[in-house]
This record gives sequence, C-alpha cells and structure tokens, in this order.
Amino acid sequence: MKDISETRARLKGIFNITVTPFSKDGAIDRAGLSRSIERVIGLGFDGVLIGGTYGEFPAMSTEERADVFRHVMDVIGDRVPVMLCSAHSDVRVVRDLTKLAGDLGGLPMVTPPYVSEVTDGQIVSFFRDMAPLSKTGILVYNAPGIGITLSPTLLEQLADIDNVAGIKQGDLNPTAIDQIANRLGGRLRLFCASDLAFLGPVMAGFDGISSTNSCALPELILATYRALEKGDAAAARDLHQLWYPFRALARKHGQPQTTKAAMNLRGFDGGSVRQPLRDLDEAVHNEISAVLDSLAGDTRTKVTLAA
Repeated sequence: MKDISETRARLKGIFNITVTPFSKDGAIDRAGLSRSIERVIGLGFDGVLIGGTYGEFPAMSTEERADVFRHVMDVIGDRVPVMLCSAHSDVRVVRDLTKLAGDLGGLPMVTPPYVSEVTDGQIVSFFRDMAPLSKTGILVYNAPGIGITLSPTLLEQLADIDNVAGIKQGDLNPTAIDQIANRLGGRLRLFCASDLAFLGPVMAGFDGISSTNSCALPELILATYRALEKGDAAAARDLHQLWYPFRALARKHGQPQTTKAAMNLRGFDGGSVRQPLRDLDEAVHNEISAVLDSLAGDTRTKVTLAA
C-alpha cells in the first residue's frame, strides 16, 4: 500500500493473525513463516497481521521484529494488505517500527502506551505523534489485555486524528461495539479482534475481523466469515459453533500455544513458543488431536489432517 487512501480502500475482510514459528532453541523459522503466509493467501484470506500479541512480539527484540517485517513484506509484496504490529512500552521503539512498517507498505498497528496511570489526554497525544510517521496511516488497536481499555468516547477522539485508517477493537462489551459501529462506521475501518465473538460486530457493521484460530483452522474460519459476509447468518452461526471445542481449549491452555500445537498436528508450521510461554504437553496434545479428529469427520469443515 502506498498511502492512506489505498489503505482505507483495501482494509476490510478476514485477516489471518499469523503466529511466529520458533524452533526449540528460539530461532525464528523464516521458511515456516513464509509457508504459513502462502497458505492463507492461497485460500483467499483478505490480509494478514504480523507480529501481534499472538505473534509473541513481547518476546522478540526490536531488531527481530524489524527483520520479520522486512521478510514478510518481501514474501507478500502487494498481493494483500498487511498489518504490522508496532506496539511497545518504549515510545522510541513504537516510533521506529511504525515508520518502518509504513515505509515497507504495511499498515502499522499501534496500541496505547502501556504505562501505569496514563491519562486520556496523554493517549490522544501519543497517537497524534505516531500517526504522521506512516505514509499508509496507522491502525489503532484497542487491546484490553495490555491493561488499558479505550472507551468509545476516546476512540471517537482518535478517529478524528489525521492518518488514522482504522480501529481494531478488542473490547467486546456489546454496548461498546454498538456505539463504535454506529458512531464510527463509515468514517474509518472497524475490525473485530476476536475469534469467539466476531459474528455480532460484523452484523453490527464492522468491516472485518482478525483471527488467530485461522492459523489452525483456516478453511473453517474462512467459510464462516464468507457466509456472514454474504448475509447468511444462520450458516455462519452453525459453522462458528463447530469449532467451539477448539476455542474452549484455547481459553483453557492459552494462546498461541494451543493454535501452534494444532498447526503442528495438521502438518503446518506452528513451531514452538518462546519463554515465558511453554509448549503444551502430550496430554493436551491428545485433547487437541481429539477435537481435530472430530472436525475432520464433519464434511462441513473441510478440515483435513496430516497423513
């Protein structure tokens, strides 16, 4: 993408939150990352998100993250839009990665500065500082998991900042979703940040979703989103219910550990996690395998298992 106009035109649909595959010794598996990207592009995903929370960016150095940005953009080129997470607790790192992401033709995804007792005014000032650094605009990520939840009122202020292309909404409170969809819809792009609850926001008017589970179940989750996109809410509901057991395991055993384990069981490039996370043990792998076997036995899912 070359500028914010192109970003806003292309920023919609289903984006795969691509996990970062690490070897057992912690090295980044660049070839495996490339294969994961090619898989979801080949299936018809509308875009990818690289280096996000479930991409384990907090466990990566700034240099590693920049290297991953460059590698991914070399692989993808301009085939699909790419969100590149530039979040960090150090504003200097955010500044450098945000500029790099835009220069490479990706869309920097920026969280609020996660420091204690930051005020709304300071958050607005932070985004005003970051937004002009990227020629493609920025995506504001409302990520309650970092300890800061942006209210709909504050998001309206951020939407007025020049060069903000969209919002990725992680706060799934129905009232917040309703306010954001109806106050900000059409002004900028709205993305739902959740696998477990994207049906409601999309029906409310959101422009797209980002999905981690789609690394493990790309065919099923793509089919679910496409049904919703076509207005077939009943089919989308039924498909979404099919992978509830997998979502339950992810909540029980953690992300991206569960997704990576399922990818590996399917012959995909999940790889290992980095500390402080831990790879799942054999007993949990057996639980995940049972869920995958069940999904593979249902013709609606199009899920196949490794030979």
